[in-house]
Amino acid sequence: MPFTIDLTDKVVLLTGATSGIGLGIARQFARAGATIAGCGLEPPEQASEFMSVVQSESGQKPFYVQADVTQPDDLARYVGQTIAQFGRIDVLASNAGTNVFAGAEACSDEEWTLNLNLNLASHWRLARLCKPYLDAAPDGGVIIVNASCHAYSSIPGCFPYNIAKTALLGLVRSLTLEWSPQIRIVGVAPGFIDTRLNEAWFNTFPNPAAERARTEAQFPMKRLGTPDEIGGWFVFLASDYARFSAGQTYLIDGGRSAVMMG
Repeated sequence: MPFTIDLTDKVVLLTGATSGIGLGIARQFARAGATIAGCGLEPPEQASEFMSVVQSESGQKPFYVQADVTQPDDLARYVGQTIAQFGRIDVLASNAGTNVFAGAEACSDEEWTLNLNLNLASHWRLARLCKPYLDAAPDGGVIIVNASCHAYSSIPGCFPYNIAKTALLGLVRSLTLEWSPQIRIVGVAPGFIDTRLNEAWFNTFPNPAAERARTEAQFPMKRLGTPDEIGGWFVFLASDYARFSAGQTYLIDGGRSAVMMG
């Protein structure tokens, strides 16, 4: 009997759906048959890649809302429009975020506030908005929070991003203690994933190919991860196969954390 994940009866609310890891998450949920309500900063006419990926994988046209997750009113509108469209939310895939690398001394108050709003508070605010609907999910609701390998270890200059991502581990644990068992909360902490954002970072070096090769050599797997691989984790954790998984954030870093300094 094949090992399959069928989410055809689930509505997934996915933030940051239009690019990078979010697009990989959308693709994998679509492959599992889920109905997807995505949001991003782009207006609908600029979210064509998200729309086409989901439709080609599932045959369904996804629902899309332009929303800035740092704005509470946008989050409330996004959830409200999703409920108006589908009448339910079964899975919250809380993915949206971005690097805010400034350094502890150079970080401005504005960068600190943006980072906490985007990379920490937005996840809590959205979870709170979705809670009544996840409570009502027939098979129990699921929240999956996208953290980062920076929650476990980091490098100089990544402040304050690493602070917010570390706090997400506590958010996953706290929500598990308060909202279980009706809602199951887990986290995913990706390592270095091959996205356009990271490609742009490589391109800041005089020899981008050499810098990519140097970076990949540091991983036991000798490559970067892919958005689809992280999307696969989201789908598995949303499925019945992961029903005993709660309160944990899974580090997926190609073995980098196993490498001893030196």
